[in-house]
Amino acid sequence: MARTVTPLSDPKCDAAKAREKDYALFDGHGLFLLVKASGTKVWRFKFTRPDGRSGLATFGNYPALTLKAARERRAEALELLAHGQDPIEHAKQTKLETANARANTFKSIALEWHAANSRKWSDGHANTVWRRLETHLFPALGARPVADLKARDLLAPLKAVEKRDSLELASRLRQYEEGIMRHAVQNGHIDSNPVRDLVGATATGKVNHRPALPLDRLPELLARIEADTGRSLTRLAVNLTLLVFIRSSELRFARWGEIDFNRAMWEIPGERQPIEGVKNSHRGSKMNTPHLVPLSRQTLGVLGQIHQKTGLLDLVFAGDHHHWKPMSENTVNKSLRRMGYDTKVDVCGHGFRSMACSALVESGMWSRDAVERQMSHQERNAVRAAYIHKAEHLEERRLMIQWWADYLDANRKIHITPYDFAHRADSADNVVKIKRA
Repeated sequence: MARTVTPLSDPKCDAAKAREKDYALFDGHGLFLLVKASGTKVWRFKFTRPDGRSGLATFGNYPALTLKAARERRAEALELLAHGQDPIEHAKQTKLETANARANTFKSIALEWHAANSRKWSDGHANTVWRRLETHLFPALGARPVADLKARDLLAPLKAVEKRDSLELASRLRQYEEGIMRHAVQNGHIDSNPVRDLVGATATGKVNHRPALPLDRLPELLARIEADTGRSLTRLAVNLTLLVFIRSSELRFARWGEIDFNRAMWEIPGERQPIEGVKNSHRGSKMNTPHLVPLSRQTLGVLGQIHQKTGLLDLVFAGDHHHWKPMSENTVNKSLRRMGYDTKVDVCGHGFRSMACSALVESGMWSRDAVERQMSHQERNAVRAAYIHKAEHLEERRLMIQWWADYLDANRKIHITPYDFAHRADSADNVVKIKRA
Protein backbone atom coordinates (compact mmCIF):
# COMPACT_ATOMS: atom_id res chain seq x y z
CA MET A 1 0.00 0.00 0.00
CA ALA A 2 1.38 3.43 -1.04
CA ARG A 3 2.43 5.73 1.76
CA THR A 4 0.07 8.68 2.38
CA VAL A 5 1.85 12.01 2.00
CA THR A 6 0.62 15.07 3.82
CA PRO A 7 0.83 18.01 1.43
CA LEU A 8 3.22 20.78 2.32
CA SER A 9 2.23 24.26 3.42
CA ASP A 10 4.00 27.61 3.17
CA PRO A 11 4.69 27.77 6.93
CA LYS A 12 6.22 24.28 6.85
CA CYS A 13 8.45 25.22 3.89
CA ASP A 14 9.49 28.44 5.66
CA ALA A 15 10.26 26.62 8.91
CA ALA A 16 12.48 23.96 7.32
CA LYS A 17 16.04 24.44 8.64
CA ALA A 18 19.36 23.15 7.34
CA ARG A 19 20.79 19.97 8.84
CA GLU A 20 24.12 18.23 8.57
CA LYS A 21 22.86 16.36 5.53
CA ASP A 22 20.40 17.16 2.75
CA TYR A 23 16.82 16.02 3.37
CA ALA A 24 13.48 16.12 1.53
CA LEU A 25 9.99 17.36 2.38
CA PHE A 26 7.43 15.60 0.16
CA ASP A 27 4.29 17.21 -1.25
CA GLY A 28 3.04 14.17 -3.19
CA HIS A 29 2.83 13.08 -6.83
CA GLY A 30 6.62 13.26 -7.17
CA LEU A 31 7.11 16.85 -5.94
CA PHE A 32 9.41 17.48 -3.00
CA LEU A 33 11.43 20.31 -1.46
CA LEU A 34 15.11 19.41 -1.05
CA VAL A 35 16.61 21.24 1.92
CA LYS A 36 20.38 21.31 1.47
CA ALA A 37 23.00 21.43 4.23
CA SER A 38 23.90 24.89 2.93
CA GLY A 39 20.38 26.10 3.67
CA THR A 40 19.30 26.33 0.04
CA LYS A 41 15.82 24.94 -0.65
CA VAL A 42 15.22 23.47 -4.13
CA TRP A 43 12.03 22.13 -5.68
CA ARG A 44 12.51 18.76 -7.34
CA PHE A 45 10.15 16.48 -9.26
CA LYS A 46 10.70 12.73 -9.42
CA PHE A 47 8.96 10.82 -12.21
CA THR A 48 9.15 7.90 -14.59
CA ARG A 49 10.05 8.82 -18.17
CA PRO A 50 8.00 7.53 -21.12
CA ASP A 51 10.79 4.99 -21.87
CA GLY A 52 10.66 3.59 -18.29
CA ARG A 53 13.77 5.27 -16.93
CA SER A 54 13.73 7.31 -13.73
CA GLY A 55 13.71 11.07 -14.15
CA LEU A 56 14.47 13.92 -11.80
CA ALA A 57 13.67 17.52 -12.75
CA THR A 58 14.64 20.70 -10.93
CA PHE A 59 11.99 23.43 -10.94
CA GLY A 60 13.74 26.21 -9.00
CA ASN A 61 14.60 27.55 -5.55
CA TYR A 62 12.21 28.34 -2.74
CA PRO A 63 10.94 30.96 -1.91
CA ALA A 64 11.63 32.53 -5.33
CA LEU A 65 9.48 29.72 -6.72
CA THR A 66 6.53 29.47 -4.33
CA LEU A 67 4.76 26.31 -3.29
CA LYS A 68 1.81 27.24 -5.51
CA ALA A 69 4.08 27.83 -8.52
CA ALA A 70 5.93 24.55 -7.92
CA ARG A 71 2.60 22.67 -7.91
CA GLU A 72 1.68 24.37 -11.21
CA ARG A 73 4.99 23.18 -12.67
CA ARG A 74 4.22 19.65 -11.41
CA ALA A 75 0.78 19.76 -13.03
CA GLU A 76 2.34 20.80 -16.35
CA ALA A 77 4.90 17.98 -16.11
CA LEU A 78 2.21 15.40 -15.32
CA GLU A 79 0.18 16.60 -18.31
CA LEU A 80 3.22 16.17 -20.57
CA LEU A 81 3.78 12.66 -19.23
CA ALA A 82 0.13 11.82 -19.88
CA HIS A 83 0.80 12.67 -23.53
CA GLY A 84 3.98 10.62 -23.67
CA GLN A 85 6.39 13.57 -23.47
CA ASP A 86 9.45 13.81 -21.26
CA PRO A 87 9.31 17.03 -19.14
CA ILE A 88 13.12 17.35 -19.10
CA GLU A 89 13.44 17.05 -22.89
CA HIS A 90 10.50 19.40 -23.31
CA ALA A 91 12.21 21.98 -21.10
CA LYS A 92 15.44 21.69 -23.11
CA GLN A 93 13.57 22.16 -26.38
CA THR A 94 11.67 25.16 -25.02
CA LYS A 95 14.93 26.73 -23.85
CA LEU A 96 16.51 26.15 -27.26
CA GLU A 97 13.53 27.64 -29.09
CA THR A 98 13.60 30.68 -26.80
CA ALA A 99 17.31 31.18 -27.46
CA ASN A 100 16.75 30.82 -31.21
CA ALA A 101 13.88 33.28 -31.09
CA ARG A 102 16.11 35.84 -29.39
CA ALA A 103 18.83 35.26 -31.99
CA ASN A 104 16.41 35.36 -34.96
CA THR A 105 15.62 39.04 -34.81
CA PHE A 106 13.92 40.98 -37.57
CA LYS A 107 17.25 42.54 -38.51
CA SER A 108 19.10 39.20 -38.71
CA ILE A 109 16.37 37.71 -40.93
CA ALA A 110 16.32 40.91 -43.00
CA LEU A 111 20.06 40.55 -43.54
CA GLU A 112 19.58 36.98 -44.85
CA TRP A 113 16.69 38.08 -47.08
CA HIS A 114 18.65 41.03 -48.45
CA ALA A 115 21.73 38.90 -49.16
CA ALA A 116 19.62 36.33 -51.04
CA ASN A 117 17.92 38.97 -53.19
CA SER A 118 21.04 41.05 -53.82
CA ARG A 119 22.18 38.37 -56.25
CA LYS A 120 19.48 39.47 -58.69
CA TRP A 121 19.41 43.18 -57.80
CA SER A 122 21.72 45.86 -59.09
CA ASP A 123 24.17 47.28 -56.54
CA GLY A 124 22.34 50.58 -56.55
CA HIS A 125 18.96 49.01 -55.82
CA ALA A 126 20.41 46.75 -53.11
CA ASN A 127 21.94 49.78 -51.38
CA THR A 128 18.64 51.67 -51.60
CA VAL A 129 16.68 48.82 -50.04
CA TRP A 130 19.16 48.41 -47.17
CA ARG A 131 19.20 52.16 -46.50
CA ARG A 132 15.40 52.20 -46.28
CA LEU A 133 15.42 49.23 -43.89
CA GLU A 134 17.95 50.92 -41.63
CA THR A 135 16.11 54.23 -41.67
CA HIS A 136 12.48 53.19 -41.40
CA LEU A 137 12.14 49.61 -40.11
CA PHE A 138 15.12 48.65 -37.95
CA PRO A 139 14.63 51.35 -35.28
CA ALA A 140 11.24 49.86 -34.35
CA LEU A 141 11.63 46.21 -35.39
CA GLY A 142 15.32 45.39 -35.80
CA ALA A 143 16.06 43.99 -32.32
CA ARG A 144 12.77 42.13 -31.89
CA PRO A 145 12.50 38.36 -32.48
CA VAL A 146 10.43 37.67 -35.61
CA ALA A 147 8.44 35.09 -33.63
CA ASP A 148 7.12 37.89 -31.39
CA LEU A 149 6.06 40.25 -34.16
CA LYS A 150 2.33 40.71 -34.79
CA ALA A 151 0.61 42.51 -37.62
CA ARG A 152 0.14 45.61 -35.45
CA ASP A 153 3.89 45.75 -34.74
CA LEU A 154 4.75 45.58 -38.43
CA LEU A 155 2.11 48.18 -39.28
CA ALA A 156 3.43 50.83 -36.85
CA PRO A 157 6.53 51.94 -38.87
CA LEU A 158 4.44 51.94 -42.08
CA LYS A 159 1.92 54.29 -40.51
CA ALA A 160 4.74 56.56 -39.35
CA VAL A 161 5.93 56.88 -42.96
CA GLU A 162 2.35 57.30 -44.20
CA LYS A 163 1.84 60.28 -41.85
CA ARG A 164 4.66 62.06 -43.66
CA ASP A 165 2.62 61.58 -46.87
CA SER A 166 5.28 59.24 -48.29
CA LEU A 167 2.69 56.81 -49.58
CA GLU A 168 4.81 55.10 -52.21
CA LEU A 169 7.61 54.53 -49.68
CA ALA A 170 5.12 53.04 -47.20
CA SER A 171 3.99 50.61 -49.89
CA ARG A 172 7.59 49.66 -50.68
CA LEU A 173 8.37 49.08 -47.00
CA ARG A 174 5.35 46.78 -46.67
CA GLN A 175 6.70 44.75 -49.60
CA TYR A 176 10.08 44.50 -47.86
CA GLU A 177 8.39 43.37 -44.62
CA GLU A 178 6.41 40.75 -46.50
CA GLY A 179 9.54 39.38 -48.16
CA ILE A 180 11.48 39.29 -44.88
CA MET A 181 8.71 37.54 -42.96
CA ARG A 182 8.16 35.11 -45.84
CA HIS A 183 11.86 34.27 -45.59
CA ALA A 184 11.32 33.64 -41.87
CA VAL A 185 8.44 31.25 -42.65
CA GLN A 186 10.43 29.39 -45.28
CA ASN A 187 13.30 28.87 -42.85
CA GLY A 188 11.11 27.59 -40.01
CA HIS A 189 11.37 30.60 -37.69
CA ILE A 190 7.62 31.35 -37.75
CA ASP A 191 4.57 29.43 -38.95
CA SER A 192 2.69 32.15 -40.84
CA ASN A 193 3.34 35.57 -42.33
CA PRO A 194 1.48 38.35 -40.45
CA VAL A 195 2.25 40.91 -43.15
CA ARG A 196 -0.34 39.28 -45.41
CA ASP A 197 -2.99 40.94 -43.23
CA LEU A 198 -1.57 44.40 -43.94
CA VAL A 199 -2.64 44.57 -47.59
CA GLY A 200 -4.58 47.81 -47.95
CA ALA A 201 -3.69 48.95 -44.42
CA THR A 202 -1.90 52.06 -45.69
CA ALA A 203 -3.21 54.68 -48.09
CA THR A 204 -2.14 54.63 -51.71
CA GLY A 205 -1.38 57.69 -53.77
CA LYS A 206 -2.98 58.62 -57.04
CA VAL A 207 -1.12 57.07 -59.96
CA ASN A 208 0.38 59.78 -62.11
CA HIS A 209 0.54 58.55 -65.67
CA ARG A 210 3.19 60.12 -67.87
CA PRO A 211 1.54 62.60 -70.25
CA ALA A 212 1.34 61.62 -73.92
CA LEU A 213 -0.12 63.39 -76.93
CA PRO A 214 -3.14 61.90 -78.70
CA LEU A 215 -2.02 60.36 -81.96
CA ASP A 216 -3.92 62.91 -84.06
CA ARG A 217 -1.35 65.50 -82.87
CA LEU A 218 1.59 63.56 -84.32
CA PRO A 219 1.96 65.87 -87.37
CA GLU A 220 2.24 68.85 -85.01
CA LEU A 221 4.83 67.09 -82.81
CA LEU A 222 6.95 65.98 -85.76
CA ALA A 223 6.89 69.47 -87.24
CA ARG A 224 7.99 71.04 -83.96
CA ILE A 225 10.83 68.53 -83.56
CA GLU A 226 12.03 69.31 -87.07
CA ALA A 227 11.90 73.06 -86.43
CA ASP A 228 13.60 72.90 -83.01
CA THR A 229 16.44 75.39 -82.78
CA GLY A 230 18.30 73.66 -79.96
CA ARG A 231 21.51 71.64 -80.10
CA SER A 232 21.50 69.26 -83.09
CA LEU A 233 22.50 66.28 -80.90
CA THR A 234 19.51 67.03 -78.67
CA ARG A 235 17.13 67.07 -81.67
CA LEU A 236 18.56 63.71 -82.76
CA ALA A 237 18.07 62.36 -79.22
CA VAL A 238 14.39 63.36 -79.31
CA ASN A 239 13.96 61.75 -82.73
CA LEU A 240 15.65 58.56 -81.57
CA THR A 241 13.52 58.43 -78.41
CA LEU A 242 10.37 58.63 -80.53
CA LEU A 243 11.59 55.96 -82.95
CA VAL A 244 12.72 53.34 -80.43
CA PHE A 245 10.58 54.44 -77.41
CA ILE A 246 13.00 53.12 -74.79
CA ARG A 247 13.33 54.48 -71.24
CA SER A 248 15.34 57.60 -70.41
CA SER A 249 18.20 55.82 -68.58
CA GLU A 250 18.39 53.18 -71.31
CA LEU A 251 18.96 56.01 -73.82
CA ARG A 252 21.17 58.38 -71.79
CA PHE A 253 23.72 55.78 -70.72
CA ALA A 254 23.91 54.04 -74.13
CA ARG A 255 27.37 53.03 -75.39
CA TRP A 256 28.29 52.64 -79.06
CA GLY A 257 29.43 49.07 -78.35
CA GLU A 258 25.79 48.08 -77.75
CA ILE A 259 24.72 48.98 -81.30
CA ASP A 260 25.33 46.62 -84.23
CA PHE A 261 24.74 48.51 -87.49
CA ASN A 262 25.23 45.38 -89.60
CA ARG A 263 22.54 43.44 -87.75
CA ALA A 264 20.38 46.53 -87.24
CA MET A 265 20.18 45.65 -83.56
CA TRP A 266 20.69 47.49 -80.29
CA GLU A 267 21.31 45.22 -77.30
CA ILE A 268 20.75 47.09 -74.03
CA PRO A 269 22.53 45.12 -71.28
CA GLY A 270 20.96 44.34 -67.91
CA GLU A 271 23.64 46.44 -66.22
CA ARG A 272 26.28 48.81 -67.56
CA GLN A 273 29.77 49.75 -66.44
CA PRO A 274 29.27 52.62 -63.94
CA ILE A 275 30.64 56.05 -64.81
CA GLU A 276 32.47 57.63 -61.90
CA GLY A 277 30.59 60.58 -60.51
CA VAL A 278 27.39 59.89 -62.50
CA LYS A 279 24.45 58.72 -60.43
CA ASN A 280 22.67 55.55 -61.65
CA SER A 281 25.01 55.22 -64.65
CA HIS A 282 25.12 51.46 -64.03
CA ARG A 283 21.54 51.15 -65.20
CA GLY A 284 20.79 49.13 -68.29
CA SER A 285 17.46 47.52 -69.11
CA LYS A 286 14.91 48.13 -66.36
CA MET A 287 14.23 44.38 -66.12
CA ASN A 288 17.95 43.77 -65.39
CA THR A 289 18.13 41.39 -68.36
CA PRO A 290 19.41 42.23 -71.87
CA HIS A 291 16.76 43.92 -74.00
CA LEU A 292 16.99 43.65 -77.79
CA VAL A 293 15.81 46.63 -79.84
CA PRO A 294 15.52 46.03 -83.61
CA LEU A 295 16.41 49.14 -85.60
CA SER A 296 14.37 50.49 -88.50
CA ARG A 297 15.89 52.12 -91.57
CA GLN A 298 14.97 55.53 -90.21
CA THR A 299 16.54 54.73 -86.82
CA LEU A 300 19.77 53.63 -88.48
CA GLY A 301 19.77 56.94 -90.36
CA VAL A 302 19.44 58.92 -87.12
CA LEU A 303 22.13 56.83 -85.42
CA GLY A 304 24.38 57.44 -88.42
CA GLN A 305 24.04 61.20 -87.92
CA ILE A 306 24.73 60.83 -84.19
CA HIS A 307 27.78 58.65 -84.96
CA GLN A 308 29.28 61.50 -86.98
CA LYS A 309 29.22 63.59 -83.80
CA THR A 310 30.11 61.15 -81.03
CA GLY A 311 31.26 57.99 -82.83
CA LEU A 312 34.83 58.34 -81.54
CA LEU A 313 33.58 58.42 -77.94
CA ASP A 314 32.21 55.68 -75.72
CA LEU A 315 28.86 57.31 -74.98
CA VAL A 316 26.29 57.74 -77.72
CA PHE A 317 24.95 60.91 -76.09
CA ALA A 318 28.01 62.56 -74.59
CA GLY A 319 27.52 65.69 -72.50
CA ASP A 320 28.28 69.24 -73.66
CA HIS A 321 31.17 69.88 -71.31
CA HIS A 322 32.58 66.43 -70.45
CA HIS A 323 32.53 63.76 -73.14
CA TRP A 324 32.84 60.95 -70.58
CA LYS A 325 29.58 62.05 -68.95
CA PRO A 326 26.14 61.56 -70.56
CA MET A 327 23.64 64.25 -71.48
CA SER A 328 21.38 65.47 -68.68
CA GLU A 329 18.34 63.43 -67.71
CA ASN A 330 16.23 66.52 -68.47
CA THR A 331 17.56 67.02 -71.98
CA VAL A 332 14.62 65.52 -73.89
CA ASN A 333 11.97 67.13 -71.69
CA LYS A 334 13.75 70.49 -71.79
CA SER A 335 13.68 70.27 -75.58
CA LEU A 336 9.94 69.52 -75.55
CA ARG A 337 9.34 72.51 -73.29
CA ARG A 338 11.30 74.66 -75.73
CA MET A 339 8.91 73.43 -78.43
CA GLY A 340 5.98 74.75 -76.40
CA TYR A 341 4.81 71.62 -74.57
CA ASP A 342 4.06 71.36 -70.85
CA THR A 343 5.88 68.14 -69.93
CA LYS A 344 3.61 67.63 -66.91
CA VAL A 345 0.40 67.96 -68.90
CA ASP A 346 0.95 67.62 -72.66
CA VAL A 347 3.77 65.17 -73.35
CA CYS A 348 7.12 64.09 -71.91
CA GLY A 349 9.87 61.84 -73.25
CA HIS A 350 8.46 58.82 -71.41
CA GLY A 351 5.08 59.57 -72.98
CA PHE A 352 6.50 58.56 -76.39
CA ARG A 353 6.30 54.97 -75.12
CA SER A 354 2.55 55.32 -74.51
CA MET A 355 2.02 56.83 -77.94
CA ALA A 356 3.91 54.03 -79.68
CA CYS A 357 2.14 51.35 -77.65
CA SER A 358 -1.27 52.87 -78.47
CA ALA A 359 -0.51 52.95 -82.19
CA LEU A 360 0.81 49.38 -82.26
CA VAL A 361 -2.25 48.06 -80.43
CA GLU A 362 -4.77 50.12 -82.41
CA SER A 363 -3.30 48.94 -85.70
CA GLY A 364 -4.50 45.40 -84.94
CA MET A 365 -1.43 43.99 -86.68
CA TRP A 366 0.78 42.84 -83.82
CA SER A 367 0.52 40.17 -81.14
CA ARG A 368 0.31 41.18 -77.51
CA ASP A 369 3.47 39.23 -76.74
CA ALA A 370 5.47 41.08 -79.39
CA VAL A 371 4.26 44.50 -78.20
CA GLU A 372 4.95 43.67 -74.53
CA ARG A 373 8.42 42.39 -75.33
CA GLN A 374 9.29 45.44 -77.39
CA MET A 375 8.03 47.71 -74.62
CA SER A 376 10.22 45.69 -72.20
CA HIS A 377 7.31 45.33 -69.82
CA GLN A 378 7.57 42.81 -67.00
CA GLU A 379 5.22 39.88 -67.51
CA ARG A 380 3.48 39.02 -64.21
CA ASN A 381 2.68 35.49 -65.28
CA ALA A 382 5.88 33.48 -64.75
CA VAL A 383 5.04 30.90 -67.41
CA ARG A 384 4.25 33.57 -70.01
CA ALA A 385 7.36 35.52 -68.98
CA ALA A 386 9.60 32.52 -69.61
CA TYR A 387 8.00 31.94 -73.00
CA ILE A 388 8.15 35.57 -74.11
CA HIS A 389 11.77 35.94 -73.01
CA LYS A 390 12.80 32.76 -74.79
CA ALA A 391 10.89 33.36 -78.01
CA GLU A 392 11.75 37.08 -78.18
CA HIS A 393 9.38 37.51 -81.19
CA LEU A 394 12.28 39.17 -82.94
CA GLU A 395 11.10 38.72 -86.51
CA GLU A 396 7.68 40.15 -85.73
CA ARG A 397 9.28 42.95 -83.72
CA ARG A 398 11.57 43.84 -86.67
CA LEU A 399 8.50 44.32 -88.85
CA MET A 400 6.69 46.14 -86.05
CA ILE A 401 9.46 48.66 -85.37
CA GLN A 402 9.74 49.38 -89.11
CA TRP A 403 5.96 49.81 -89.29
CA TRP A 404 6.11 52.37 -86.47
CA ALA A 405 8.86 54.36 -88.19
CA ASP A 406 6.89 54.30 -91.46
CA TYR A 407 3.75 55.33 -89.58
CA LEU A 408 5.58 58.36 -88.16
CA ASP A 409 6.68 59.34 -91.68
CA ALA A 410 3.10 58.97 -92.90
CA ASN A 411 1.96 61.46 -90.24
CA ARG A 412 4.42 64.20 -91.09
CA LYS A 413 1.90 66.09 -93.25
CA ILE A 414 -1.53 64.85 -92.21
CA HIS A 415 -2.79 62.50 -89.54
CA ILE A 416 -3.75 58.94 -90.42
CA THR A 417 -5.05 56.53 -87.78
CA PRO A 418 -3.00 53.42 -86.97
CA TYR A 419 -5.81 51.19 -88.22
CA ASP A 420 -6.19 53.07 -91.49
CA PHE A 421 -2.43 53.02 -92.05
CA ALA A 422 -2.32 49.29 -91.34
CA HIS A 423 -5.18 48.62 -93.78
CA ARG A 424 -4.53 51.32 -96.36
CA ALA A 425 -4.36 48.74 -99.18
CA ASP A 426 -7.73 47.22 -98.29
CA SER A 427 -10.59 47.78 -100.69
CA ALA A 428 -13.52 49.56 -99.11
CA ASP A 429 -15.54 50.81 -102.09
CA ASN A 430 -18.79 49.75 -100.45
CA VAL A 431 -18.09 51.86 -97.35
CA VAL A 432 -18.89 55.54 -97.12
CA LYS A 433 -15.64 57.41 -96.41
CA ILE A 434 -15.46 59.20 -93.05
CA LYS A 435 -14.59 62.85 -93.47
CA ARG A 436 -11.90 63.85 -91.03
CA ALA A 437 -11.06 67.39 -90.09
